[in-house]
Amino acid sequence: QLQACGGGLVQAGGSLRVSCASSGRTFSNGYMAWFRQAPGKEHEFVTGISWTRSTVYADSVKGRFTISFDNAKNTVSLQMNSLKPEDTALYYCAADLRYRPSIPRRNNDYDYWGQGTQVTVSS
Repeated sequence: QLQACGGGLVQAGGSLRVSCASSGRTFSNGYMAWFRQAPGKEHEFVTGISWTRSTVYADSVKGRFTISFDNAKNTVSLQMNSLKPEDTALYYCAADLRYRPSIPRRNNDYDYWGQGTQVTVSS
């Protein structure tokens, strides 16, 4: 139900935008997030957005990445600026509708996952 797109190859310092569209279910009243996994590393929380449109970011991307949600398109996007080689990873979108006191950051807090899109940053 989640389809991610927009990854690619970019030089360090460049920008990319990845998006994740939902079909068959709306998540505008839930939580959506982006995780990433680099080769040999653990799954990492990147950023999340709530139904109130509050956001949270991992320290490693704060000030460089921006998450947003388009209600009309039922799509969550991640604008990535000032990319670094260490941002290279497979990026996954995730979504959940269960109420939480704050934006969840753990894998198992999300029931719905996209297939992942590759982001590669060359030095």
